[in-house]
Amino acid sequence: MPSPRIRRLLLDEQMLRQAFGNWPIIQITGTAGVPPEIYRFTYNLRGLYVAGGGEILERDVHLLEVNLTLGYPRRAPQCRMLTPVFHPNFDESMVCIGDFWAASEGLDDLIVRIGRMISYQEYNTKSPLNGLAAKWAAQNPHLLPVDPRPIAPPLKRPDAALEESQGEPQTAESVVSPTLTTSLREQGDPWSEKIEIGSES
Repeated sequence: MPSPRIRRLLLDEQMLRQAFGNWPIIQITGTAGVPPEIYRFTYNLRGLYVAGGGEILERDVHLLEVNLTLGYPRRAPQCRMLTPVFHPNFDESMVCIGDFWAASEGLDDLIVRIGRMISYQEYNTKSPLNGLAAKWAAQNPHLLPVDPRPIAPPLKRPDAALEESQGEPQTAESVVSPTLTTSLREQGDPWSEKIEIGSES
């Protein structure tokens, strides 16, 4: 019988492939290990980065590497961006997820949450890894989020299943409507709430 850690890794792989298999905003673009212990994800959404001349510019594609260490899931996955991101809770070597990681949290939920962070739907200026980004975010809330689209894959609906069976391609815009987003919020969708912005006193 496989160990509890291996069973968790197998479950994570199954959940990730189900969640992001046909979702254009987040895609699994690489794995290592059997079952996978290292993942690479591509986010197709708008975020910010600092160009060589110091300008803050938009970027539409972001790469994330997630390493499930021997201490996982009791210890949080090691997450680092492979592309530059200008965000209070990111630096060159890591993504700050310690404030919300718990062993009971699904890895798919974590991947969605990082996408929400990249797009500035979530950020925490109280304990930043990047003080300059925290200051910028606190001074420019009117520019945020950078990408307001729902980051989480939509729940399966009968008409979406029908579209799939008829072979019509789905896009982020076509599968999530404002009505559906409102409906999810009313049902207690965990991704409909923003993290409150902390301001320095």
